[in-house]
Amino acid sequence: MRKGGAVGAIEIDPASLAPREAYHLLTALVVPRPIAWVSTLSRSGIRNIAPHSYFNAISSNPLIVHYTSTGVKDSLVNARDTGEFVVNIVSRDLVQEMNFTATNFPPEEDEFAWAHLQDAPSKTVAPPRVAAAPAAFECRVVQIVDLGNGSMVFGEVSSIVIKEEVMREGRVDPELLAPIGRLGGSTYTDAARALFDVKRLRWDDVKKEPT
Repeated sequence: MRKGGAVGAIEIDPASLAPREAYHLLTALVVPRPIAWVSTLSRSGIRNIAPHSYFNAISSNPLIVHYTSTGVKDSLVNARDTGEFVVNIVSRDLVQEMNFTATNFPPEEDEFAWAHLQDAPSKTVAPPRVAAAPAAFECRVVQIVDLGNGSMVFGEVSSIVIKEEVMREGRVDPELLAPIGRLGGSTYTDAARALFDVKRLRWDDVKKEPT
């Protein structure tokens, strides 16, 4: 680590960081991160649910999302074994239950039962949804890519379930959805509390501006 470049800037060589230091720095800067609350079933039918904050959309045609498991966790093992998973969206009122399911339960434990979560049957895949979640993506695995200490699980969305109460004028309203995001350490953000709009510009708008 050394100072350099811009005034007051610190330059860091990633190779000089211990793995835990690298993790804390990465997760403090890549923020806020949406959370995939992933529900899966083991080969023997045991319900598993765990949050993953390395989560995003990849394609809208077809609709593909992904989450990344850092290390080999039950969500990854089950997705490999069964080819199915569900991404439940975490709203502000589900934070404590979400955090509880981040516990490193043994694979033979039913995490829905431990967290006192009511499940709901999925339409197109075997793993259940979280009944209280405002929305969920039912997914079938299309590819798993192992890079470094992470495994990216790509899933094509086979069904989307959205509660009517988070809709307004035919669209998902972010204030009603009230999703949370992960920051560094144990800090989260309520994405619905500080909203602002920025109009996306087009070339026809920009070219009219004086130079």
